[in-house]
Amino acid sequence: MKEYYTYAYLREDGTPYYIGKGKGKRAYWRKINDRVPAPEKSRILILKSNLNEEESFKHEIYMISIFGRKDLGTGILINLTDGGEGRANMSMECREKIRKMNLNKEVSEITRKRMGDSRRGKKQSKEWVEKRTQKLIGKTRTDEQKEKISKSHIGQTPWNKGISHKEESKQKMSNSKKGMVWWNDGSICKMSNESPGPEWNRGRIYVRKTK
Repeated sequence: MKEYYTYAYLREDGTPYYIGKGKGKRAYWRKINDRVPAPEKSRILILKSNLNEEESFKHEIYMISIFGRKDLGTGILINLTDGGEGRANMSMECREKIRKMNLNKEVSEITRKRMGDSRRGKKQSKEWVEKRTQKLIGKTRTDEQKEKISKSHIGQTPWNKGISHKEESKQKMSNSKKGMVWWNDGSICKMSNESPGPEWNRGRIYVRKTK
């Protein structure tokens, strides 16, 4: 749908100080962020309308390139990026503000719970798992990384702790294991209906881990 547009905020002398894109009443919000207060309506100029999102991104980038950015010393706009999707070519000032904002951000317990609940029951696609596996092959974590991961898990409770399965689910899990027996190859064990290979023997073994 072509519901997007690009707009400019004008100074009293008629020159633009901010270029943006949006839809609906986006251009008329009294405060986009702490840096960009919206002017009175008479100084809000719709540059181009009836655009799809991709077209609005391209036109925003074009207009910012025309007027230039003050933080880069290339023009008169207070925009801190080149526009378009994402945060393209952010200035150091913008990067520092985002860093400080994230550094001091505290996530409430309710938000943490919602984040945890949103992950429950979700199954990653085979493509995602394969891609993730390939990225990790051959990589080893440093002691510092291991220490950080260990500390991040302190006090956390496994998401499925205390959750009881329905009787129907228990029955399905039980039926899925019927006829399966343990097999081992001398070092590892697995359950299967038949031997995984000629080197596998029936039965389960326990291998004591050495430090």
